[in-house]
Amino acid sequence: MEGTPANEQMASPRRAPIQQRSRERVERMLAAASALIAEQGSDAMRMGEVAERAGVSIGSLYQFFPDKRAIVWALAERYTAESQACISAELKDVHDVEGLRRAFSELVDIYYGLFLAEPVMRDIWSGTQADKALRQLELADSRANAEFLVAVLKRLRPGADPVSLETTAFLVWQMGEAAVRLAISVERQEGDRLVAAYKRMALRELLAE
Repeated sequence: MEGTPANEQMASPRRAPIQQRSRERVERMLAAASALIAEQGSDAMRMGEVAERAGVSIGSLYQFFPDKRAIVWALAERYTAESQACISAELKDVHDVEGLRRAFSELVDIYYGLFLAEPVMRDIWSGTQADKALRQLELADSRANAEFLVAVLKRLRPGADPVSLETTAFLVWQMGEAAVRLAISVERQEGDRLVAAYKRMALRELLAE
């Protein structure tokens, strides 16, 4: 369904908090987990460390997160929802080619900047290939983001084959994920060049007649 966040399309492996006090406790748990991942990576993070840093009992932690994977999933869902909201807001009012060039370029720069600044994001998404469920979450996210882009392309190219537009938009987003991951794995100057090259290539394809 168009505009449906990826995290609403798949079941989360955790219990959702209902009461305000429970939500606040879960926020502390996720904040603690984020800090630990930033310091040592998700592989080294231990549930007991999360509970201790969050100031909750280990039983309380397990009540909402049955294992470490559930914590990583929750953080991935959060980043996914935030990115979809950003993309939707940036693209919803685009009605011309220059608007698409500007909005797409800004979105790629924002995404690249987040990966440079947020070690938690890098850690989470570097593990998607090893975790089938996280990989599916990423794919659902790319499809949802592609739908925002397809809506713009249909306005700009009303006579184009819609299936072709959907395929192109989906591939562009997936290539963007790969380009950014490559960019952050090399020296910053080379990474900047790679991201700039990706933007040029993607826009040529998106705007092709």
